[in-house]
Amino acid sequence: MGANKAYQAYQNNSVNTASGGELTLMLYNGCMKFIKQAMKDMKDNKYEAKNKNIQKAQNIIQELMITLDPKIEISKQIMPLYEFIQFQLKEANIKNDVTKLEEVLGLVTEFRDTWKQVILKNRQQQFAKGEPV
Repeated sequence: MGANKAYQAYQNNSVNTASGGELTLMLYNGCMKFIKQAMKDMKDNKYEAKNKNIQKAQNIIQELMITLDPKIEISKQIMPLYEFIQFQLKEANIKNDVTKLEEVLGLVTEFRDTWKQVILKNRQQQFAKGEPV
């Protein structure tokens, strides 16, 4: 039990000290985890668990939608994709359609991979300028 508390403290500290970019990356990773678990639950006929995991993924996408800055042009392009992901998650949940979850997982993975590249590029630029990372 002591190791579990230490891990929980580590996780809390990771979230509390993460930059905005790192938090977004954590959200994408969490969303992917919940979608994968929902796929497994669906295959195992664990519909209550599937529902909970899809709802967790939907909550993450909702949070990402809320944090988009409408003044930034790219946000206007990202928002419809987030809305599509939300719709597909809802449809997958209602129809128990694993192919919709696979499609959404692919989109969220692309967002996560792109975001990870942005963070790395930003860190490289900061390092090149001698700024603290």
